[in-house]
Amino acid sequence: MFTESEAGQRIAACLARRVNGSAEVSQVAEAITSMFEDINISLTPIIGPKGIAALHRRSLHLCMSKHPLLGVPYTLLVVGMDIQELRALLAEQSIDDALFFSQEVLNTFYTLLATLIGPLLAARLLLDVWEHSFSGPPAQDTSR
Repeated sequence: MFTESEAGQRIAACLARRVNGSAEVSQVAEAITSMFEDINISLTPIIGPKGIAALHRRSLHLCMSKHPLLGVPYTLLVVGMDIQELRALLAEQSIDDALFFSQEVLNTFYTLLATLIGPLLAARLLLDVWEHSFSGPPAQDTSR
């Protein structure tokens, strides 16, 4: 369905759409939190909450090892899947660092998932997460 680069482009587009051009780091933190909540909803029936938590922790660990300067404040997150803690820590970063780290974590999460279940199934399971970002609020009925 998607190559790794296409998945990365989708992730970047999804994150950008959820950030909605805001220059506020809190919006980036909110975007990644909502994406992981959507990922959790999509994947829990397939790999369970412990599987998702393990992928999340591994993604954070790999990102921290590649980007040690960014990883310093995230060391507490490796213990569990606390996306609210991730949100709080991202909110303390610059907008560029928060965007970069968010995209890296999401790309790594997708790559790990694709390694476990295959890229086609991973893309299909996460399609709702990406599509959710591109669907706006439901159209309102103005005929009244």
